[in-house]
Amino acid sequence: MSDTSTRPTPGLIEAIRFLTIIPLPGLSPMSEQSVVRAIPWFPAVGLVIGGALVAVDALARPLWGDLTAAVLVVIGWGIITGGLHLDGLSDTFDAVMSWRSRERKLEIMKDSRIGAMGALALMAVLLLKVALVAGAAPAWPALLLAPMLGRWADCYGIYRFPPAREGGLGRTFNAQVRQSDLWLASLLMVASAWIIAGLAGLITVGLVFGVAHVLARWWVRDLGGLTGDTYGALCEIGEVVALAALTVRWGGM
Repeated sequence: MSDTSTRPTPGLIEAIRFLTIIPLPGLSPMSEQSVVRAIPWFPAVGLVIGGALVAVDALARPLWGDLTAAVLVVIGWGIITGGLHLDGLSDTFDAVMSWRSRERKLEIMKDSRIGAMGALALMAVLLLKVALVAGAAPAWPALLLAPMLGRWADCYGIYRFPPAREGGLGRTFNAQVRQSDLWLASLLMVASAWIIAGLAGLITVGLVFGVAHVLARWWVRDLGGLTGDTYGALCEIGEVVALAALTVRWGGM
């Protein structure tokens, strides 16, 4: 029998293992190289997460109504991802809203304690997600695409912008990710957005891209580059932008 521990794990499987808590037994230990190989598949994992959220919404909404279903969806969203990006969001806003020196901001991001601005950012994102999901009719296109577009924002930040620190996973990502990885992630994202939501999906892609670019430029100016925490913040804010764009009620204007 061949030794499966010596075989490289497919990028999609590595991406699922890195970005979710979905159990995948029998795999070789994760390494920095295996996570880099997973980067182009980040949006595909978003689609997997979105599918789970659609299932929660479909089960909960007929039983308990819009608001309770939305709360359960957002709770499930945090659970399936292990709170990975929410942690990055709070650390990022504690740092960039502190108005300290660049070095001090990077130290704040390493601190496991949450401050006032981090807590405010967390509350804002979670409340907006609940409100947007509750008001969506239907919710499934937004729930499928928002996790996907958020993780594409990660891919864009990793490839396009420099890392803030000399060491760490962020520098490994930036040094090893290839242009073809970003193209693969982008092709998957754009095709899915068109198939699921048509023109509205493509408009949403443009909005998420614009917001991710502006935020990344701000944080590069403040921090000297991006970190793992800022990747998480890009994902969370990208998800909220996607939800807002895909649930907007133009007829009410």
